[in-house]
Amino acid sequence: MAAATTYSQLGGADGVRRLVDRFYDLMTELPAAETIRKMHAEDMSESRDKLFKFLSGFFGGPSLYIEEYGHPMLRARHMPFSIGQAERDQWMLCMNQAIDELVEDIHLAAQLRHSFYRTADHMRNRQE
Repeated sequence: MAAATTYSQLGGADGVRRLVDRFYDLMTELPAAETIRKMHAEDMSESRDKLFKFLSGFFGGPSLYIEEYGHPMLRARHMPFSIGQAERDQWMLCMNQAIDELVEDIHLAAQLRHSFYRTADHMRNRQE
């Protein structure tokens, strides 16, 4: 029997969408995330949609992002933005809180935090 994917453990498309939406809501709500919020358009609909599509495939569900946009090339797509430790930490603040609020399974939550941190840290492109 195949192991359950992160996608299915999160509740499929609905669970991934909830996580993405809460993440972006927190980016707007938390004063501590002001720097990364300013890196996004006022209307974050496109950002929400792209992250949802990316995470769908990343977590073992349908490869929606790749089907629409091709290879994610995350680092290259984030190069126009100055990303250092502070921006990584603000991004993680929002994602960790979204995980805390929405993911009841402590093992899944820990796995998500680890995976997101590795990716967020890889996005840093500013010497400090």
